[in-house]
Amino acid sequence: MRRTTLAAAFLLALCASADAALLDPAQVDPSRLLPPPPAAGSDAARGEIAELHAIADAATPQMLAAAAHDANDQQPDLFNAVLGFDITQYPATLKLLREVGRESSSGAAKSYFHRPRPWVADTTIKTCVSHFGRSGEDSYPSGHTTYAFALGVVMAALLPAKAQAILARSAEFGHNRMVCGFHFRSDVEGGEVYGTLIAVELMDNPAFKADFAAAAAELAARK
Repeated sequence: MRRTTLAAAFLLALCASADAALLDPAQVDPSRLLPPPPAAGSDAARGEIAELHAIADAATPQMLAAAAHDANDQQPDLFNAVLGFDITQYPATLKLLREVGRESSSGAAKSYFHRPRPWVADTTIKTCVSHFGRSGEDSYPSGHTTYAFALGVVMAALLPAKAQAILARSAEFGHNRMVCGFHFRSDVEGGEVYGTLIAVELMDNPAFKADFAAAAAELAARK
């Protein structure tokens, strides 16, 4: 009992020291916002496994290298190439994007759906980076894709002239999760939906609106 009490106190202390969340969990409840992934053993699930094998067969060394890079770069700078400048050099904008990152966790959704990863569903599927030590039961939705679309939608609103390039990069980032063998297509599609919904909720939040305005002013003054 004492061990449980101490653990609870520790968790409360961590929560108290963390940045306060902007969104109520009910606003982004995955049980009401996302459809379930294909059932294991269904025709749809078998089709997704076959698709990953086809993607792997067609993948070039360059494609695998790009997918491996994206697997290890879940940061705002993933958009730098399409922006033409380093987004991390703008403090107000970086603060805003870090807020998006904190709010776009897919952990609750992954726990709710508890879907096996591709390499669990089919042990012949290879990944572009090691999955050693990774949970094999958290495939849906894709966390990388959720993050890329939450950031992408916000950045597209900040920089509407670059919106199409930004969102194309979000889509590429998500597709690379299939190239890497870490996710099925429906995982990626779920991440696209979930990330977009999180971004929409954030942009309606008063505190986030204030930070968004500061970032927009900063980027507008960029030379």
